[in-house]
Amino acid sequence: MRTKRGTPRPGTTRRRTRLLAVALGLLTATAVAVPGAAAAPARTPQPEQLAAISEAVLHAEVDGTAWYIDEAAGRVVVTADSTVSTAALNRLTQVSGGDASVLTVRRVPGAFTPLVSAGDAIYGGQYRCSLGFNVADSHDHYFLTAGHCGNVAAQWYTDAAHKTLIGPTLSSTFPGHDYALVRYDNPALSHPGGFTSAPNAVLGEQVKRTGSTTGTHSGRVTGLNVTVRYSGGGGTVRGLIQTNVCAEPGDSGGPLFDGTKALGLTSGGSGNCTVGGTTFYQPVNAALAAYGVKVY
Repeated sequence: MRTKRGTPRPGTTRRRTRLLAVALGLLTATAVAVPGAAAAPARTPQPEQLAAISEAVLHAEVDGTAWYIDEAAGRVVVTADSTVSTAALNRLTQVSGGDASVLTVRRVPGAFTPLVSAGDAIYGGQYRCSLGFNVADSHDHYFLTAGHCGNVAAQWYTDAAHKTLIGPTLSSTFPGHDYALVRYDNPALSHPGGFTSAPNAVLGEQVKRTGSTTGTHSGRVTGLNVTVRYSGGGGTVRGLIQTNVCAEPGDSGGPLFDGTKALGLTSGGSGNCTVGGTTFYQPVNAALAAYGVKVY
């Protein structure tokens, strides 16, 4: 019996299917056996490459960004606040040399700003900040606070009316670092301790922060040796601790700690304690070394 032109005879389709399957199987086996056909393993960026990208991010001069090198992941991690434009983000991506695998960019709400405001706690000029850690040397007692606070006030008081003097700002550094030293000149004021100096914070460490605006809040360390370029030309600070602990204006200078371990001084961040945020801290050990004092 004839079949219509172009229509295979019964059984022909099955034979061709089997032959095609065998041919594909042979092709697959041959392809797998070809030397060098397997995908090459991803190359881990060298530390000097990551350091160069970190410096390139710095020189891109994008306000509202913070970044650090994650050596374990082989990446430079950039956090950008809501003020950073799409064009600026593209500029950051370009500094990686087009290799997106070595640069991670994350967005967060709010704007990265030094957390200083007019209000209550320790007062200087028209501003309110927070006392960090009490410290001492062989001669006197002092306290540490944020450098951007020390920059705006020569004298500090316990009240907004400036009636009860604490003492003068002896030294202040901001930007670059963010710490200041204030001396206790009022013998009527107590300056209790309770903290000890400790090694630097570690990634993932559970920590607490206390500030004059929002009290005590907790969270964890999310980045180390972070560089932040504050929004609105607020300055660039290196070597910071990044956390997901909330903070608000006026909390600047307040202590970051783990139990009795003194870890850092509140520098700045974004968000608030209603929705949460990202906050940066000056490691306290850098301030202790700069001023030759000890926390107690």
